[in-house]
Order: sequence, then C-alpha cells, then structure tokens
Amino acid sequence: MPGLGRAFTFLWSSTALSNVADGVLKVGAPLLAVSMTRSPTQVSLVGAAVTLPWLLFALHAGAIADRVDRRRIMVLANTARAGVLVLGGALALTGTLNLWGMLAVLLVSGVSEVFADTSAQSVLPMTVPSDRLTAANGRVVSAQMIGNEFLGSPLAGFLVTLLPVAVLGAPALLYGAAGVLLLGMRGNFSPRPRSQEHAEEGAGERIEGGTGERAEEAARQGAREDTGEGARRGAEESARQGIQGSSGEGAREGTEEGAREGTGQGAGRGARRGAEEGTAKGSGEGAGRSGQAAGAGTSGQAADAGTSGQAARTGGLGRDIREAMRYLWAHRFLRTLAISAGLLNTVSAAYFGVLVLWLVGPGSRVGLAPEGYGLMMSAMAVGSVGGSLVAERLTGMLGEGRTLVVAWLVSALLYLVPVLVPVAWVLYPTAVLWGIAGAVGNVLVVSIRQRLIPSALLGRVNSAYRLVGMGGMPVGAALGGLLSEFAGLPVLFLGAAGVALAAVGLVWRVARGPISMPLTSDHSVRRTSASV
Repeated sequence: MPGLGRAFTFLWSSTALSNVADGVLKVGAPLLAVSMTRSPTQVSLVGAAVTLPWLLFALHAGAIADRVDRRRIMVLANTARAGVLVLGGALALTGTLNLWGMLAVLLVSGVSEVFADTSAQSVLPMTVPSDRLTAANGRVVSAQMIGNEFLGSPLAGFLVTLLPVAVLGAPALLYGAAGVLLLGMRGNFSPRPRSQEHAEEGAGERIEGGTGERAEEAARQGAREDTGEGARRGAEESARQGIQGSSGEGAREGTEEGAREGTGQGAGRGARRGAEEGTAKGSGEGAGRSGQAAGAGTSGQAADAGTSGQAARTGGLGRDIREAMRYLWAHRFLRTLAISAGLLNTVSAAYFGVLVLWLVGPGSRVGLAPEGYGLMMSAMAVGSVGGSLVAERLTGMLGEGRTLVVAWLVSALLYLVPVLVPVAWVLYPTAVLWGIAGAVGNVLVVSIRQRLIPSALLGRVNSAYRLVGMGGMPVGAALGGLLSEFAGLPVLFLGAAGVALAAVGLVWRVARGPISMPLTSDHSVRRTSASV
C-alpha cells in the first residue's frame, strides 16, 4: 500500500478478507439457526457463542501475543477458523449439522478470532513508522467496515437463499486466503524484550545533547522494517533530525551495514551498532561510559526492566496478565481512557439496544419503516468509512487530544437528537455523523494505545484495556432494557447522554495537551511497569 510498506499491505489485505468472512458469519449464522429452531433462547445462543470467547480468552491471547511471533499466531488462528468451518460445512452438506454442532463450530471460530484480532492490533505497529499509525489504523478500520457491512452482510443473505452450506464454506475460504496473505509479511514479528527497550532508553537519556537519543530512535525505526530499505530510511531520518558530524555518520554506517545483511534482524543489529558508535564519537567519554553502564546493567532502571522482561518470559501466563493489569492501572492516561471507553460502550449498548423501539413501527415515536431503519444503519456505516479515512487529517489539524475529545463529545450530544427532534429525515445525517465520530475516536484510541504501550506488553495491555473498555456492554444492554421498561425510553436516552458527557469530561482532563511525548516519558509509569 502506497507509503505504508510491504508488510502493512499484506496485513491490510488479510484483514480485509477476514472481515468479509466475519460479516458473512455475523448475518448468516443466525439465519441458519432460525432454520433449525424457532426458540428465541436457542437462537440467542449464536450471539453468545461468538462473544463469549472474548470474555474467557482475551487476556490469555494478549499474554501469548507478547511471547511469540505475532504473525505466526494470526496464520495459525486463520487456519484453525478455516478448518473448523470446513468441518461444519461438510456436516451441513451431509445433513448431519444440528444447532449444537453449529454452536460448537462458532465457539471454536470465536476463540480463533480472539487470538487473530489481538495479534493483529499488536503486530500493526511493527509494520509502519509510529508517525503513520493513525493513517494505518484508519485504513484498517475502513477495511473492517466495508468488509463487515457492505460486502459480508449482503453476501450472507444471498448465500442463505442460494446455498445455505456456503454460509460456512465461503468464510472458510476467506479465512484460509487471509492466512496465506500473512505469509507475505517477511521478517520476525516477535515482540522485543522489555530489557532491551529500557536499556536503549537508559543509554539514550544519558547521552549529552540528546543526539544519540535521536540517532537511536531513528535507527530503531529503520530496524523495524524487514528489508535493507527500511534500515537505510532510518539512517536518512537520523540525518533529517539534525544529527551532525560523526554521530550521524556512525548511525548511517551502521544501518547500511545492517541493510547489507538482508534481514530485519541484521538491519536492527547494524542500526543499533551504528547509533552506539556514532553517539560515542560525537559525545565523548561520558556517552561511552553511560552506554557501557546501560549495556552492563548497572543502571538501576535498565536492570529492573531487564529483570521484569526476563520474568515475563519465564513466568506463567498468570504473571504476564498481572503485569499487564498493573501497567494499565499505573498509566494515568491509559487508565482514564479505559474507564471512559467502558462507560461510553456501556451506555452505547443500552442506548442502541432499545433505540429501534423509539424509531420503528406504527406505535413508535418516530414511525420509521423497517427498511428506513436499515437505511439509517447503512448511513452510519458510510460515515464510519469516511471517518476512518479523515482521522489522520483531523489529528494533524487539531492534535490527538482535541480530536479525541471532540469526536466523543459529538457522539454523546447526538444521543439527544432522536429525543429532541423525533423526525425521520433528521435521523440520516445524524447517523452519518455518528459513524464519522465513532470511527475517528476508534482510530485514535487504537493508535494512541499502540504508541504508548511498550512492544513487549502491547498484546497483554491491549487485551486488558479491551476487557475494561468493552466488558460492560452486555451489562449495559440488560440495564437499558430494564430502565426503559420501568422509567421509559426518554429517561434512558437522556441518562445515556449524561453518562457519555461525564466520560468525555474524564478524558478531557488528561488529553488537553499533547499525548505522545509527556506520557511515553512518564517516569512513574516506567518505574511501576519495571517493578511488576
């Protein structure tokens, strides 16, 4: 994909195919279930089979994603999804697939989805430079929305009518193809040990004048690419950032040496060697002593981080998960973001779970026809695609903090529109704005997490965040129904808007300034995460 590199292009293509398959299953599986039973309770088990794995395995998937090659996890997960769906399709073809068999197939597919999606979010920052994360995530969200809503869902309705067995067979082929595309991502996508990250940070902080820190940062950026070209770009970035004299020369020499080795690992070694040599030449004996101290582990911070990284590798998954929870709780911004997202998702589940009663039918307040409601959902999907594509531009204009607050504020205020202006035609532009604001917020939240969380912790902390941020949605849906039953729909809608505005206020308190630099250099967070 232009400007984002080979590895991201294959990752994006795989994501696009797997989301078409997700859309087919999301619509097609309930339709198959209805052909097997008319029991509402049994049909509702389809949704439970798809969502239950996230509650049971999200933290474990994150911990595993921080231990092994993340691309390999995605390949295996897509292969498992394809295999179990082929089995289900074969049973359906022979007429032996019943509801319980289909639920088992969906449950296994759902577990595989947890591992695939968790690893996908964690591997994306390893494929693009950090300053292109927002653009990359915008394109991923756009592919997800198009695949799920515009391609997968209509395709499911067509397949159910034409050949029901294809509801399982078509996603199997798509997941298999998605796994094959991932093989085009060359290189090793295992997370770096945290001991290495902290040692590099400690050495960089001690180098006089900061030139070594900039050289090392640019060199590491080049090392993230899996080809020599990426390494050379890292050296060029060093020069652009104002590194002069022997420091810049050493960084360029080292990255070129790594590029000649022809692998991401070689490029990484060469880049780091060049940065170390260059900063030693440019900064003198003091820089050499600080680099030696960091390399030998005499720095307390680097030593603690090394111990933590080694413990995370040798301890059990439970220890890894506890480390992630401690890190999330110790990081002021991420903790606030997770709590706010949890509140917003809870009230969103409550609001949209009963919104149809307010909008659709002759006895509703708006009197919208069912096809009008479907058109409204399509308008929201269109807005989501547009929002995912303009997120980077908005961030460049307003900054991350302001853009996130504005997006969430717009979403919260739009909750009031169906209550205050219950007119059918007003719902369509409202839905477009809902989609834009929601997509912009999602792109930013994912990008910020990927930038703030250390690579070695990204899978686990992402999973912990999503558990906090999304775990309240089933509760919100249930509470929304109860509150609507006893207090009325307007009370629920106004209450949801109030809680959403309170959540936006929480984020505004920590996101008023630039997000990246103050938080990534937060020493209290660094000490806490190094000691767990």
